[in-house]
Amino acid sequence: MVTRRRSDGTRPAVEEGAPGAGGAVAGGGAAKGGSGPLASVLRPVRAGNGFEETLEQVLQLLRLGLVPPGGRLPAERELAQHLGVSRVTLREVLKVLQDQGMVESRRGRYGGTFVLPRTSGADGSDELRRRVAAVDVEDTLRFREVLETGAAGLCADGLAADGVARLRAALEATQGARLDDYRRQDTLLHLTLAELSGSRTLAAQYASVRATLNELLDCIPLLVRNLEHSQQQHAAVVEAVLDRDAEAAREMMREHCGGTAALLRGFLA
Repeated sequence: MVTRRRSDGTRPAVEEGAPGAGGAVAGGGAAKGGSGPLASVLRPVRAGNGFEETLEQVLQLLRLGLVPPGGRLPAERELAQHLGVSRVTLREVLKVLQDQGMVESRRGRYGGTFVLPRTSGADGSDELRRRVAAVDVEDTLRFREVLETGAAGLCADGLAADGVARLRAALEATQGARLDDYRRQDTLLHLTLAELSGSRTLAAQYASVRATLNELLDCIPLLVRNLEHSQQQHAAVVEAVLDRDAEAAREMMREHCGGTAALLRGFLA
């Protein structure tokens, strides 16, 4: 490509309108480079919840209509660069969206990932929005994080032998849970941590906020990749608690809560 010099003798980095220039591509909805609507919506995800935060951002891209029904998403390489994730992680996210009937993959010269028209209630969003209207989601998520991180830190101060056994058993139950029983076992693990914190008030408040959270979680799909990641985080929290490393227990629990928050925000966007 030949670039023209400006009147001051300098060259523009990229010719306006040329491939690689910023802005949306008509018809495809894909933005190029580091400017335009795509760059304003997508940002590098943080370490720790790569899958969940990638899903959150791509869902937001779809909900905002930056790629219209029938439009093609940006190429995997470009999306992965914007998000700062591997193409393997991105493909896992796109597979989830395809399973939910939100996008479809087409092969061939004019292939890619295309946005499908939205059907009312197909992804549980109608029921989710109805339930969301009755709660302050951000307040619930913040309060949940405060309670969970606090409980993990308190448990790491030291557990009696029966407490250690209860915590190990609750973790093992989540690891062996069937998909249709996973959320219940997940809830029981978190309730066990709250109860073992030694604060009855904390445990009671957590039971209440978890009930609200489950009302929302029940409206979004169970994603195997997310559950596998959650299991790794559960194990890390329990390990930190049993090692009496309160700082690590709180930090891992904070990261775990952040993954759940990212999923909900993604489906709510």
